[in-house]
Amino acid sequence: ITSWLARWFPKTPAKSVVALKTSIKVELVTGKTYKWCVCGRSKKQPFCNGSHFFKSPGLSPLKSKAQETCMVAHCTCKATQKPPYYDGTHKREQVQKAELGSPL
Repeated sequence: ITSWLARWFPKTPAKSVVALKTSIKVELVTGKTYKWCVCGRSKKQPFCNGSHFFKSPGLSPLKSKAQETCMVAHCTCKATQKPPYYDGTHKREQVQKAELGSPL
């Protein structure tokens, strides 16, 4: 799987890890800003709790502001090609064989 991290963080070695092998449905509220965990180490999946400061320096959360109140599925394997949204990537063999907490 080609990591989108390499494109978004070209000067930082991509060190995200597989947090989970599923998606998480969340309700986004109009006008609220969300920080999607990029490193995979947050205990508040799919959102950031600051874990990247200690384990993955250089990987900042992906910030987005909800344009409308709606339910969305967020990726937790961190291999999606449409971050922060679920795109089915976690169903791939490479992700399913990976250990939780390990890089892809």
